Amino acid sequence: MNAIKRNIHKVRQTSYPHIVRIDGVCGGQAIINGTRIAVWHLVGYYYRVGMSVEEIVAEWNYLTPAQVFSALAYYHDHKAEIDAVRQQNSYEHWQQEFAHAA
Repeated sequence: MNAIKRNIHKVRQTSYPHIVRIDGVCGGQAIINGTRIAVWHLVGYYYRVGMSVEEIVAEWNYLTPAQVFSALAYYHDHKAEIDAVRQQNSYEHWQQEFAHAA
């Protein structure tokens, strides 16, 4: 009989409501609790795309304004960390790093 292996991920709370880190989810980066939405990803929609909090909540109707504002607060207090992750996940970075593979 084969045993079912369960992946149990450790949830690490942050000091920000709604923001956690989970080993094995989004590379362990800060995410909105209960989702797989990384803070860096949401920040991109807010600052780069120019979506308002209301537009973000309308697009992802399972998010609350409190979750979005908490993610933005986390970003401002961890700007260097989040900006580094945003850069590593940017189209420009991937194009530069992996264009030669095509």
